[in-house]
Amino acid sequence: MATKPIEKDTNVFVTGNEVVAWAALAADAKIMYGYPITPQNEIMHYWTRLAPKHDRNFLQTEDELSAGFTTCGGVLTGTRAFTATAGPGTVLMQEPLTMAEMMRIPIVVVVQQRGGPSTATVIYSQQEVTMCCYGGNGEGFRVVYSTSGHQDLYDYTIKAFNTAWKYSVPTIVLGDGYQAKMREAVTMYDPASRGIVMEETKPYVGAPGKPGVDRDPSFFKNTYNTEEELLDVVNDLKDHYDSFKDEITEYEEAFTDDAEIIVVGHGVVSRACKEAVKNLRKDGYKVGYFRPITLRPFPGKQLAAAVAGKQNILVVESALGQMKRFITEDLYGLTVPITGYFKPGKGVSSDELVDKVKSMMK
Repeated sequence: MATKPIEKDTNVFVTGNEVVAWAALAADAKIMYGYPITPQNEIMHYWTRLAPKHDRNFLQTEDELSAGFTTCGGVLTGTRAFTATAGPGTVLMQEPLTMAEMMRIPIVVVVQQRGGPSTATVIYSQQEVTMCCYGGNGEGFRVVYSTSGHQDLYDYTIKAFNTAWKYSVPTIVLGDGYQAKMREAVTMYDPASRGIVMEETKPYVGAPGKPGVDRDPSFFKNTYNTEEELLDVVNDLKDHYDSFKDEITEYEEAFTDDAEIIVVGHGVVSRACKEAVKNLRKDGYKVGYFRPITLRPFPGKQLAAAVAGKQNILVVESALGQMKRFITEDLYGLTVPITGYFKPGKGVSSDELVDKVKSMMK
């Protein structure tokens, strides 16, 4: 019987990739399927070190496509399973992700974003937002949590397993190369000590009993013969997604009531946004802060309420406006100008955001 990997709160100073491995252990994940790609490699490395000590397993596949599909296969047997990838690997992972959408398979995927297009850099970016939210030939029936640091990586990796299994939806934890490689303080804990009950897993195939006698037959399908049949299926998927999306939408905001400008950022960039807003308010500038935590579903209604009547919205990204497209769509009809501050594949500092906001308020 596997022992609990974390018995009590433990303060550590570790890399983000190590945090993910520990969080998956704490969430009672039984197996990781993976293929190496920078900057997520150490998730695999740490998992393979820890797994034998806690009666867990690992399977290295021949590529990311296989890693995604074997994760689907593991989950179909009722096993809490996950994988991790980045960049070109995320591209390959879209086919199994869309199959998981179609068949409502609760896989968990950790994505540590790197620069693009193509191979580009192995360092950092926020250029995998569109792909993680709407990649593949589907409609984006998935959940995407954007993390801003190591505590988020721990908390939302655990939460991702519960979201996936509770709502039968593929769930992505979206980090980046900075978080993956840097060391930061984090408190690791047993979920039960926080009142978190891990969702019970169940086999989708191979369940006990005789089909048609002891239980209903298992039937899962991702190929359809007619347009009408597919239309009904996709509409059912939409209805299912709409039934829970408001319940799981998450965001963070501060100082929005009296603000003239709202600074919007997600992931690690939100840290620079938050620090810039804090410093600007010390100097008397009326500036607010909004951070989407779920990028899919996106907190559009909450953002619209926060920015109504403001002078401007400053959207900050280490990409060329991938999140801004979500904002533009969700704020359609509002007259508030939207300004972009984009540095694809490069970090953003709070000092440069302070200068940018001051230039907008002259």
